[in-house]
Amino acid sequence: MTVRAWLTATFDLDDHDTDFRTEILAGLTTFLTMSYIVVVNPAILAATEDKPGIAIPGYTVSEVQQMLAVVTILASAAAILVMAFYANRPFALAPGLGLNAFFAYTVIGVMGIPWQTALAAIVTEGVLFIVLTAVGAREYVVKLFPQPVKFAIASALGLFLAIIGLEGMGVIVSHPDTIVTLGNIAQNPVAVLAVLGLFATLALHTRDVRGAIILGVLATTAVGWAVASLGISPQLAPTVPEPQYDITPLAGAFVEGFQHVEAFGFALVVFTFFFIDFFETAGTLTGVSQVGGFLDEDGNLPEMEKPLMADAIGTTVGGMLGTSTVTAYIESATGVEAGGRTGLTALVVGLLFLLALAFVPLAAAVPLYASHIALVVVAIIMLGNVSEVDWDDPTHAVPAGLTIIVMPFTYSIAYGIAAGIVSYPLMKAAAGEYDEVSLGQWLLGAAFVFYFAVRTSGVLATI
Repeated sequence: MTVRAWLTATFDLDDHDTDFRTEILAGLTTFLTMSYIVVVNPAILAATEDKPGIAIPGYTVSEVQQMLAVVTILASAAAILVMAFYANRPFALAPGLGLNAFFAYTVIGVMGIPWQTALAAIVTEGVLFIVLTAVGAREYVVKLFPQPVKFAIASALGLFLAIIGLEGMGVIVSHPDTIVTLGNIAQNPVAVLAVLGLFATLALHTRDVRGAIILGVLATTAVGWAVASLGISPQLAPTVPEPQYDITPLAGAFVEGFQHVEAFGFALVVFTFFFIDFFETAGTLTGVSQVGGFLDEDGNLPEMEKPLMADAIGTTVGGMLGTSTVTAYIESATGVEAGGRTGLTALVVGLLFLLALAFVPLAAAVPLYASHIALVVVAIIMLGNVSEVDWDDPTHAVPAGLTIIVMPFTYSIAYGIAAGIVSYPLMKAAAGEYDEVSLGQWLLGAAFVFYFAVRTSGVLATI
């Protein structure tokens, strides 16, 4: 049996109405759109003169960042390979954005908790997730999500992706008065090339060209390199730092962290990591599954405990190696849109992450302005899912609308889902439809109210 035949049989490609070439292209597409994390995660987690984070005596900031790049790759690959062979789903995972910032800025910076102890909290969260997933508790909670929230998640993720993508392309920038505004595109060669690349990719997509997203990303990258090599707009060229493969100062540091645990503060940190990761992963899996048509008639993902276990194992392994919480990535939607339907897509992503070890960080070869074109294209596609919401029923429209609005504007998948979950039982009660809300949904809403009270009251900053 050839390797191709073995992979076709292992991942049941025929049963999932896909083929070898489509899965390979889908995996490559997903990798190109999320590979930025190999560079971004170390930049967020490593301490500098201007920001808190992981600092290791005797090592420069650059060396620590390269250690973290290696750890990011290994943790991502571990989680993705579990996703591929155990769950047989096309979802990719990596250390989560937002979660890594909370790790560095709040836990280490504001709370003053040693980074080793912060890693111990990650490992604790991961082990807790493994246990809860094994007994089916996580899947049970996800099934409590109200139907309108499930149907709104994909569109909310679309808007979230659009903001991330447009910002990475230089099209939108921050503004003190309006929060965000249009960037000076005509004065920014990066933004000009990104916009041209975006429209070229959209044109390919409109013409139903197979692999349109990856072709657009690679073409934009090639043009950027070519222009930079001519001495024109050198900022279009990527920066690839020298690798640092020795991760021994990071790996296993969580063990030392358990020696400096202050019970209350440690519990709050674990609780916060737990809450954010739980609902961001659940929201991402649901939203991307809606795009791929994986959900059943009730809006649930069959055998969801399997991809959730990949997330739990990835988080545990990541904490042991030295990085923040691993979670499912919304960029997986790019691969699903490209036709990815099985774990073979995830396997390709995982192997490409491992390949990047040879040229750490190889991912920098695809500039942010090029890779984020894919996010905007997929965002447009995901907005179509909003039609599944029953907008004529206020008890559905309100929680769905709040999910779609809050998620991108708070820059958090978890917060968007929380807004929908809290509002759903309240709207049903206001309409006198108490019998349509389960006790579990009331308890889940109450849990989110408690979480927001802790997260926004300043309690974490006073510990």
